[in-house]
Amino acid sequence: MNSKQKKTLAAVFAAPTPANIEWLAIESLLVSVGCEVVEGSGSRVSFAYHGHIESFHRPHPEKEAKRYQVRQARDFLERIGVRP
Repeated sequence: MNSKQKKTLAAVFAAPTPANIEWLAIESLLVSVGCEVVEGSGSRVSFAYHGHIESFHRPHPEKEAKRYQVRQARDFLERIGVRP
């Protein structure tokens, strides 16, 4: 995990939940911790990690993840044992 991914991890776990994290930064974070990207149809994307799977819709047309997407990413990271 590089320094940008560590900053993204800290931002994902920040309170209150931020709404200005770029979605690509969250994807990069999930890949850096070992998740496999599974492309779905349209804007659907899933991440798989040792039997744990989480599905998201990529935000569009904006680049930033919505608060519920950040919370969903945080919950998934906690389930797979990743914390700042």
